[in-house]
Amino acid sequence: MKTQLLRLIFLLVGPGIFAQEAVNTFVEQGIQYHDQGEYDKAIETYQKALELVPQSALVNYELALSHFAKGDYEKVIAYSDVVLDQNGDHMLQAYLTKGSALDVMGKTKESIKLFEKAIKKTEGHYLLHYNLAVNYYKLNELEKAEEMVIRAIERNRNHPSSHLMLANIHHQRGNTVQTLLASHYFLFLEPDTPRAVEAYHMLQQNFGGNVSRDSEKPNTINILLSPNNDSQFGAAELMVSMLEASRGLEENQGKTEDEMFIKNTDSFFTVLGELKRKKDKEIWWTFYTTFFYELAKSDHMEAYCHYIAQGSKENSKKWLIENGAKLMEFDGWLKEL
Repeated sequence: MKTQLLRLIFLLVGPGIFAQEAVNTFVEQGIQYHDQGEYDKAIETYQKALELVPQSALVNYELALSHFAKGDYEKVIAYSDVVLDQNGDHMLQAYLTKGSALDVMGKTKESIKLFEKAIKKTEGHYLLHYNLAVNYYKLNELEKAEEMVIRAIERNRNHPSSHLMLANIHHQRGNTVQTLLASHYFLFLEPDTPRAVEAYHMLQQNFGGNVSRDSEKPNTINILLSPNNDSQFGAAELMVSMLEASRGLEENQGKTEDEMFIKNTDSFFTVLGELKRKKDKEIWWTFYTTFFYELAKSDHMEAYCHYIAQGSKENSKKWLIENGAKLMEFDGWLKEL
């Protein structure tokens, strides 16, 4: 009796198990093809898996992804919809892929509606908020873009792209302090990529970019404060300008660019920390300033400044190689925060 029961179970379950194993094998092969840039072969392989399990969320998502790489966005939407209609696994990926396809097709407003729907339907993953922010940014709706990207940061503070977008939003607005804070944190997370080179340049532009010297009066310094900046950052922006202007002081004569960058960065973080009030609840104070003020009070400012500059300055990269112990101490300090 037991033997007959086992045979029956095998007949009912066995084919399904073998089919799933075959699907997994096809998916693994398809992913390899995709990663190698052989998208047609990947799609052909996924189709074999789809013949076995037509409603597989995984297979339909992988097909959407490979068609996206090929630029066949109508099929991206079709396969993504199969996943979304099931309301189960891989929904986040399907929303992101479909939303990106709509945006590339010039249907940015439809993409926005999709991401808004996805946020309401799910727990609001940081990537949904980030991609929604990207769409608003493309439409030059900077306030909405800022709101969404801050929500993304609140959900994942270690997502470099969100900090970079926030920096770009405020750089476009001409807001020095906010641009500096977001740029600094982006460089802290991603210091050695092509994007880091651009971010470091933006940081340098904003740190003293509004300070100029009168060619006819060398001892006269002109400071242009941003008319767009919120009053809560007015004192901090003036302080940034004064720090840049201090390069000409006698006490700073003979200091290298690196030494001045470290000194002024330390002063910037310190003054911001001292300006922070209990009633300040925005991310600039509760997150950025809190972190950087603790850094300014530590012994690791030199290591930090060279770390974030490594993608842009060869001497910083060299410093990191030659000062491995200090870098390890900085890492240990970060882990204890």
